Amino acid sequence: MGARVTAARLGKPLRWPLGLPVHDLVDATVGLAQRRGKYIWLPLLQTGTDGGGLLLHLGMSGSLALLAEPPPAGPHDHFDLVTDRGTLRLNDPRRFGAVLWSPSLDDLPAAKLLARLGAEPFDAAFTPSLFHAALQTRRAPIKAVLLAGDVVVGAGNIYACEALFQAGIHPALRADRISRPRAHRLLAAVRATLGRALDLGGSTLRDFTDVHGASGAYQAQAGVYGRAGQPCLQCGAPVRRVVQAQRSTYFCAVCQRR
Repeated sequence: MGARVTAARLGKPLRWPLGLPVHDLVDATVGLAQRRGKYIWLPLLQTGTDGGGLLLHLGMSGSLALLAEPPPAGPHDHFDLVTDRGTLRLNDPRRFGAVLWSPSLDDLPAAKLLARLGAEPFDAAFTPSLFHAALQTRRAPIKAVLLAGDVVVGAGNIYACEALFQAGIHPALRADRISRPRAHRLLAAVRATLGRALDLGGSTLRDFTDVHGASGAYQAQAGVYGRAGQPCLQCGAPVRRVVQAQRSTYFCAVCQRR
């Protein structure tokens, strides 16, 4: 925050065009970064304008690094925002990520992309009753509903499996058949799982690192994820693996009831 943009660079095209000439970012001042779901909003304040900013998404395998002295850009380094306090670089081998300009969060294209997102999991206004009411409108399996992110964001594949395990809910149970008490337990489990994952720096299965280059440690403490055939930590029955919507789901058929 407060850094001045001195240069910017685009590499190979990402999911969407930037939306303005890259040199128009020069001389902007970086405002307070925010997050919404998997999107990062980076305000860039220009003198004499109403503002605007960059909406960034890391896709499946992207990463951001803030580098004091960056090496020459490699083939997977698709965007550099050079400032007087370091270079923010987006690396994305699969190019599913995005960097695009929007006049504000309430204008296109940001407003359209963010409109599909569900509630933030730690938002105090997102009560268990609201969560239960939203589930009553979904006939899909509860695991798929959590992954969709239009009810609540943040519960990706690993954390959806873990939260359902903690709440004792079978991943194939239809969302609209979850009772109010079970919905309350599930929301608490989502929050507890995500909170623990944040404390441990996330999960590293392949190449994920944080902005400082450190790997996550949550996967080593998972109750069911990645443990197919191993004994359940609660009852000793073997953890099962099934495929739902082309994603691996891990669960205990004894502890997690339909």
